[in-house]
Amino acid sequence: MILRLIRLAWPARGRLLLALLFGVLALGSGVGLMATSAWLISRAAQHPPVLMLMVAIVAVRAFGLGRGVFRYLERLVGHDATFRILADLRARVYERLERLAPGGLPAFRGGDLLNRLVADVDAVQDLFLRVLLPCTVATVIGGASVGLAWALLPSAGAILLVALLAAGVAAPWLSSATARRAERRTTDLRGDLTSHVVDVLQGAPELIANGAAPARLAEAARLDRDFTRAAARSAASTGLGAAVSALAGGLAVWGALAVGVPAVRTGALDGVLLAVIVLLPLAAFEVVAGLPLAAQQLERVRRSAARIFAVLDAPAPVQDPSAPSPLPAAPYTLKIDDLRARWTPAAPYALDGISLDLTPGRRCAIVGPSGAGKTTLTSVLLRFLEPASGSVTLNGTDLRALTGDDVRTVIGLCAQDAHLFDSTIGENVRLARPAATDAEIRDALRRARLLDWVDALPRGLDTRVGEHGAQVSGGQRQRIALARALLAGFPILLLDEPAEHLDTATADALTADLLTATEGRTTLLVTHRLTGLDAVDEIIVVDGGRVADRGTHAELAARPGLYRTLWRRETETPVIPRPAPRPRETPLR
Repeated sequence: MILRLIRLAWPARGRLLLALLFGVLALGSGVGLMATSAWLISRAAQHPPVLMLMVAIVAVRAFGLGRGVFRYLERLVGHDATFRILADLRARVYERLERLAPGGLPAFRGGDLLNRLVADVDAVQDLFLRVLLPCTVATVIGGASVGLAWALLPSAGAILLVALLAAGVAAPWLSSATARRAERRTTDLRGDLTSHVVDVLQGAPELIANGAAPARLAEAARLDRDFTRAAARSAASTGLGAAVSALAGGLAVWGALAVGVPAVRTGALDGVLLAVIVLLPLAAFEVVAGLPLAAQQLERVRRSAARIFAVLDAPAPVQDPSAPSPLPAAPYTLKIDDLRARWTPAAPYALDGISLDLTPGRRCAIVGPSGAGKTTLTSVLLRFLEPASGSVTLNGTDLRALTGDDVRTVIGLCAQDAHLFDSTIGENVRLARPAATDAEIRDALRRARLLDWVDALPRGLDTRVGEHGAQVSGGQRQRIALARALLAGFPILLLDEPAEHLDTATADALTADLLTATEGRTTLLVTHRLTGLDAVDEIIVVDGGRVADRGTHAELAARPGLYRTLWRRETETPVIPRPAPRPRETPLR
């Protein structure tokens, strides 16, 4: 995982190396400042001529200024490189999610996907800012500090080496070992908590209406307590590593005194340099103080990287061809021949032998009960799902030979759950064609039978629709989605259950308007409602993924079959029986 992240960061290697150089210079200036200051204080205590101290005085000033400047440059360049890496990684995750949608996303929960895209990607920055750069700088500056101490007094250098190894290797290993399980638990709980909170917020009205909100809130509180306990264990691991590091630093200072004082007495060490070998560990331990935390961050990064790569490595439900065919020229004929499709290899066929021809301008409807395979058909046509057998061709070219993006420039969808962004009506429609003018947007709204309503609003096209279109009705939301699809100008338009979740009168009016707006355009209407279907050229009745019947509305309504059963069920008004009159009571004689 870590090596794979490093390979992803390869384009930013120049900035990372520059940040490493500035980090070495910053911490090197800190060590130099401490050593030079120690020598200067000791030497000044002997009252030598001032000129003998000038070089040390200038060095102290240079190291002091350089430490701050180099630290600033290291942070500036290091964060710039890291943010570039995160931006590229987040784009990769988003592009993969786009390729997985919609067929490959049910394996992930929505809130957990959000956590992977945001929190887990953000955690990757610690690999570069708090692990790789600090460890490399600590190795370089720690080695230089040991070399300096060894040159002054070998025994002092050996003590410093052992202490640095204890603080820079043993303490991080101990912190990592104790934090590994806690970090795994913390990362998983963070994802679970995020998913649960998102689910509760999105389903709040239903939970409150059904009295289930207290139980769901109690579950959120339990997850929060578990997450807090796991975070506390992780913090305890960090504290343990920091304690070992501080202990090693203190022992290094006392060890330097223990070997330095006898060396001065025997003449093996100049007395002025005693302060240098004693104070040098204080500066040297600055470079290893953060390594226990770095080890813990490494565990966090490894866990987050595993969750990110689980998304990046998830198999796409549809694979674009390595050498795609060019998109055929208009006008377009869509031919479906003996199509079979299913969502997983072990699942039964959701479509089993569907055939259909959509010539330019032809309008067909796919009808049937819920679960008949209607929406699966739209997923295959939009290249969201691979056919198991059979073929779908566009002007004779198999859709599998075209890229999904090319297919979706020809075949467009107006879905039952079309998303409206928390923006204005105009911007939601303009999403289909960003360069569209207000006049073109108004024309699309007119064809969707919504312009009169928009013109009656105080702010017109600038009226905000709210989050998920909460400020408009269900019918208006569907008409805005239709206007968006009409503005895009798709040669072939799929209408997937556009009247779902609407009351009967609104659904019938919307269906009629949809068929009027798409007159002359190649259209496939997927619906379970039958009112208004006398306007289409052919109706295909599907049941259990198979074609149960086909024909015009008049033909299907006239002969026995599933369509006539559904039609009668939809059009016949149920008769509510009146209660029988109570018999009169005859008085007793």
